[in-house]
Amino acid sequence: MTQDHDKDQNSASESAAGKERVIKKYPNRRLYDTQTSSYITLTEIKDMVMASQVFVVRDAKTSEDLTRSILLQIILEEEAAGTPMFTAPLLANIIRFYGHAMQGFMGGYLEKNIQAMQDLQAPLMQAALNNNADFSKNLFAQMQEQMQSQIQKQTELMYQAFGLKK
Repeated sequence: MTQDHDKDQNSASESAAGKERVIKKYPNRRLYDTQTSSYITLTEIKDMVMASQVFVVRDAKTSEDLTRSILLQIILEEEAAGTPMFTAPLLANIIRFYGHAMQGFMGGYLEKNIQAMQDLQAPLMQAALNNNADFSKNLFAQMQEQMQSQIQKQTELMYQAFGLKK
């Protein structure tokens, strides 16, 4: 265990030198933050996500990147805990895209649309705080137009991918 701890301290100094924060996952399912030299929970990883911190979760023995599986685990817990964000039909549709020719396109499509929502969220929150109904109404209309334009562009790309014309 001392050898593992020494390796963890080396990793901590490497990540402090400007690299991404490294979280190690041990076979006992414990998560070790090499930056703080302490064990952490999924809740703390969720807090890191919410704070937009850059990190990677690696298997302690193989160094395999486990970040996606940890993030999916957090989503699963969030979905089970309260009001779900994803309906069963939506999840079924997402599953249907796996192995489909459009699998790669769908991931990028979802990612770009979520980013567009995040980019528009700050002005919407400011408008709500200012309690300016006209501004909010115009901003919402602008957001709808931008999203519709994005959807049209993505639809055209999808048609082009299948060799179809709109």
